[in-house]
Amino acid sequence: MVTFLPTRPGRLADVPSFERGIGGAESNVACALAAAGYRTRWVSRVGADGFGDHLVEAIGRYGVDVVSVRRDPRRPTGVYFRTAGDRGTDAHEVAYYRAGSAASAMSVENVDLGAVRSGRVLHLSGITAALSEGCLGLMRQLTAPRAGRPLVSFDVNYRAGLWGDGDGPDVLLELARGADVVFVGEDEAEEAWGISEGPEAVRAALPEPQVLVVKQGGVGATAFVSGAGSRGLGAQFPAPLGSADSGRSQAAASCPRQPEVGRATQPAASRPTQPAGSRAAGAAPDPKMGGTPQARASDTHPRPAPTRATFEPALAVDVVASTGAGDAFAAGFLSATLRALPLRDRLRHGHLWAAAALTAPGDLAAPPSRDHADRLVALDDPAWEKLRLGPGWTQATERADEEVRTP
Repeated sequence: MVTFLPTRPGRLADVPSFERGIGGAESNVACALAAAGYRTRWVSRVGADGFGDHLVEAIGRYGVDVVSVRRDPRRPTGVYFRTAGDRGTDAHEVAYYRAGSAASAMSVENVDLGAVRSGRVLHLSGITAALSEGCLGLMRQLTAPRAGRPLVSFDVNYRAGLWGDGDGPDVLLELARGADVVFVGEDEAEEAWGISEGPEAVRAALPEPQVLVVKQGGVGATAFVSGAGSRGLGAQFPAPLGSADSGRSQAAASCPRQPEVGRATQPAASRPTQPAGSRAAGAAPDPKMGGTPQARASDTHPRPAPTRATFEPALAVDVVASTGAGDAFAAGFLSATLRALPLRDRLRHGHLWAAAALTAPGDLAAPPSRDHADRLVALDDPAWEKLRLGPGWTQATERADEEVRTP
């Protein structure tokens, strides 16, 4: 969608003018990875209008392949408006205008499935599944078992307003079960599935994905890795997930088969000083779900082989805007996955890429260079936990040990 950012703080009713930008979960991930030197492709539909021109051109300028974006002569490009001044606390207004948009008309019949599946990683969002029956059918097709499919990454991205009183929680659980790598916020799991007992309970409800990343807001993130599964990461990205782990061990954007072109830059992501998106536990199981997700998962799916959990704390960040941080985290984690880094490092790269988004005003922020991020990722645990990042940190050239600050 085209994003309209206000030129001053205030209610939407009071803001006199807006600046145009781009927004969208999958395109955000594609742009971040392209900015880091990866070959990426964005597959979608936009209107045959000026806003569609803007999206294709702006995303293309990040280095993303947009040749598979189709133009719809009958439906408009979606747009949305949001407020600015209070975005660091997520207490901001957002007004979406995407009913009947070109993107909502995506389906198995009108999307180039060959282009979607051409990469090593296929990244999908639960938002797309909520847009229409055609979009949901497309998502089911892309997450279905299939020989030779790319590694499927799925960000749950639960938006209650998009689903209304529908069966969104059940649908998202179904799609997540078909993916290889799943990202979900602890708060999302509580709101959608009534899971309030922490990351282990989320894993109990979702035992199928080889990798499940539970984002815990300003606290950090926990990644669960299973040794079982016919579509395991080991086959596609042979570096062992745990071999170098240290510390606490307990459509669509795709990365085509030649993942990097020229200079590959990297990181950006971290945690807001206030735990953005983190909620207190205590929600009861949703009666529409037929009991707890844990019970349904164990009743209908065999449990995978033993799961290993790794927690990595988030960083202290001087938050400018929280929008886009989740997409940046996913991009950072996937970048480190393509590099076959240890699981702890994948989580740290996710936090660093998120920190780049949190310390910039728009949805998108360029990640720091690969060398810069790798130096930060290599910090020992005490130094990592003392690190504090503010606006402009991705341009810093100092050595990692010189960037450590006492809170």
